[in-house]
Amino acid sequence: MAKTYNTVYMDLRHALRRAGVEEAQLEARELICHVTGKSREEFYRSMQLYVVSDTEAQIEALARRRLDGEPLAYILGKWDFYGMELVVNRNVLIPRPDSEIIAQRAIEIARGSGEHGRVLDLCCGSGCLGLAVAKHAPNCRVVLADVSEEALKVARRNVANNRLSRQITTFKADALQQPPEMIWDFNLIVCNPPYVRTDDMLMLDPEVREYEPALALDGGPDGLEFYRKIAANWRGAMRSTCILLFEVGDDQADDVEAILARNGYRSIRRHKDAFGHWRGVEGSVM
Repeated sequence: MAKTYNTVYMDLRHALRRAGVEEAQLEARELICHVTGKSREEFYRSMQLYVVSDTEAQIEALARRRLDGEPLAYILGKWDFYGMELVVNRNVLIPRPDSEIIAQRAIEIARGSGEHGRVLDLCCGSGCLGLAVAKHAPNCRVVLADVSEEALKVARRNVANNRLSRQITTFKADALQQPPEMIWDFNLIVCNPPYVRTDDMLMLDPEVREYEPALALDGGPDGLEFYRKIAANWRGAMRSTCILLFEVGDDQADDVEAILARNGYRSIRRHKDAFGHWRGVEGSVM
């Protein structure tokens, strides 16, 4: 018997809620909109219409993936970050609201860097931070760098989709090594590195542990390996006025500040995210 959109939506919402999905209402709507190609407004106007059987089957197939624990962003193949729609897949981390304070601060620094500012998004993943800078600081040129070629493929798609190819280039680089000679002379290096302690990887939420790339999560035994290496090794890629801006884990701000201080950075400061957690730490070369 054919079901209305309202019935399909309510059934899916209840199933997601029983499975412990916090935003079951939103996710049910997004899954249905994704399958049908409807906008949110069109979805609400269609509530009393009947769903054809093929469409219902497609919705059920995606619902099974979500109920099995796959993150919504990977099912949809896209996610919103700082007013941009980004392609995402299992080769990159899902951009999170926590990172928006880093994007905001990076944009402030980039705007103040003058007409020929240069910004590096190191460990770029989907490119979300560098893309936000390029979109909101059009005076700057941005380089997206990551060790993963698969992540860079995603980043390049996002550059093209957001029509930022004139401002952004991509480059393969290992943040744990010295910077390649072709990467240099930056006003800002912004980085959301892997920062989960190796022993904590098994304790991550299953949606993160089983689906998001370990390469982008594991920060070594104490979670600080990338901070130490980047602070020490990447100064050669910085202008004399460069700022190094890190995203950090909930309990890492003190340690990252100490790492910057030991490596001679000055004007060290930290930033809270919208949830009141210390999320960013920065220091300047001079």
